[in-house]
Amino acid sequence: MIDVAYAMADPSAAGGGGGSWMTIVPLVLMFGIFYVLLIRPQQKKAKEHRQFLENLKRGDRVVTAGGLYGEITGISDQTITLEIAEKIRVKVGRGYISQFIPKEGAKAANSK
Repeated sequence: MIDVAYAMADPSAAGGGGGSWMTIVPLVLMFGIFYVLLIRPQQKKAKEHRQFLENLKRGDRVVTAGGLYGEITGISDQTITLEIAEKIRVKVGRGYISQFIPKEGAKAANSK
């Protein structure tokens, strides 16, 4: 009969009353860790890249995501015209510009 009495007892009376909070707290902590380590840095990098693309101007030397090096000769809302060799120009989507390259004169001045 003692076994039946334990089986019929209320589970929350045995110290399980705080169980719902104990299952939510680790989930909240995991989301917080993911936000700090993954989501926030990606948002910051995307914001910096968006600002970089907005500040591009004619004459800047850049590299595309495909590895083309060139100088910007024309800019529109969605495309950028790059001169990759003398009198050879290609149009590239604005989002595919990956980085800025300093001019050779600036590079030589910094190395001295």
